Amino acid sequence: MLESGPEMSLVCLTDFQEHAREHLSKSTRDFIEGGADDSVTRDENIAAFKRIRLRPRYLRDVSEVDTRTTIQGEEISAPICIAPTGFHCLVWPDGEMSTARAAQAAGICYITSTFASCSLEDIVIAAPEGLRWFQLYAHPDLQLNKQLIQRVESLGFKALVITLDAPVCGNRRHDIRNQLRKNLTLTDLQLPKKGNSIPYFQMTPISTSLCWNDLSWFQSITRLPIILKGILTKEDAELAVKHKVQGIIVSNHGGRQLDEVLASIDALTEVVAAVKGKIEVYLDGGVRTGNDVLKALALGARCIFLGRPILWGLAYKGEHGVKEVLNILTNEFHTSMALTGKLKTFFSPDLELKAGWLKNRNSSPSL
Repeated sequence: MLESGPEMSLVCLTDFQEHAREHLSKSTRDFIEGGADDSVTRDENIAAFKRIRLRPRYLRDVSEVDTRTTIQGEEISAPICIAPTGFHCLVWPDGEMSTARAAQAAGICYITSTFASCSLEDIVIAAPEGLRWFQLYAHPDLQLNKQLIQRVESLGFKALVITLDAPVCGNRRHDIRNQLRKNLTLTDLQLPKKGNSIPYFQMTPISTSLCWNDLSWFQSITRLPIILKGILTKEDAELAVKHKVQGIIVSNHGGRQLDEVLASIDALTEVVAAVKGKIEVYLDGGVRTGNDVLKALALGARCIFLGRPILWGLAYKGEHGVKEVLNILTNEFHTSMALTGKLKTFFSPDLELKAGWLKNRNSSPSL
């Protein structure tokens, strides 16, 4: 594991959060940490994990714990990947290029955001061997969507992640108070010339009319697997299967969109049950420890995606800070697996629950 330097020793993800709070400007800190409205869901994402208890099994040979898994057929070193977040240059000069290099070094997937502050080409050049997916906010202009998707595909991105839960922007009070919308610019949502940044939120709005039947159009223009991000209910999960997408990210946008929805981990079981193993299910929101990763996998997630903690690591030491965050969480997860008697990451939710690996404090012992 990388050394943090003589000035301080950061040993868990919340240490990086505290460092970021102390060193970032108020407006940047608020942009990263802020939730929608009263931030109930943002806080519940974390609290909900803590209501789940582990039931360890001992006298098992855990001398060779294997954290590897696969997502969409691609091997990753651990089920801990990087969620799409925008404007990484707010916290580190090289922005998403540093994030991509860290993901490549760790052997995990990085979902690049539509709102990246570096160009897609520069991100690919920075980490040419990295596993990359691209997150899309659907634009009302179909031609713009098509050109961006074709560009992403030609650059070697391996999946298209369509965000569903942001037809309009959530009520983020801190950003409104800080007048953040006047100050941010967007690099990649532009046609056709490069180099002309578009002011964030002054561009043509994200599509407010995207519907289930539109997915067939996306499927017709790309060979990439399509992952839907933002599903929280069995009804939408069943529709995702019906429309033949390849994956779901259970997510509430880090509590930044509609407040007072279910915590991601609380929605996971419902979604996993609905898809019946037909497509892969992932999770983001609230993961802060190796135990959290273990709980998500035991409840049916194929892997988890980290949002805010990646930005905390980036703010600390750029690429090396992100590597440290990933190393710490992976080491914690390895320890959690060993101490619960799990040797591999390929969990079966039905078997895990029947075996009593988890217990929710607010429900029966069988969960």
